[in-house]
Amino acid sequence: MPQIKFRGVAVEKVCNISKEMIDDLTEIIGCPRDYFTIEHIPSTFIQDGEITEGYPFVEVLWFDRGQSVQDKTARVITEYLHRAGYEQVDLFFQPLEKHRYYENGEHF
Repeated sequence: MPQIKFRGVAVEKVCNISKEMIDDLTEIIGCPRDYFTIEHIPSTFIQDGEITEGYPFVEVLWFDRGQSVQDKTARVITEYLHRAGYEQVDLFFQPLEKHRYYENGEHF
């Protein structure tokens, strides 16, 4: 159920990388592709009172899978964004606790 949220990335570029990126991540993470959610969040970056271009900021919400899988996941997402033309990529993981995550009123 990894949820991947993109900020500072053009929606077209998210669409372009989404299929192949999820192909790679299903192998690394070991869950079916229909467990993944990709979300594009429009954002405006501001610095010193001016609107700036910003850079990709990616948030991954998931059940913890250990440091090794997290590192590989971060590398894959970063690589796809580099290929899409973004030099700087920030990414962070938000681990979810199964007893706090509910689907249709039932926790995992």
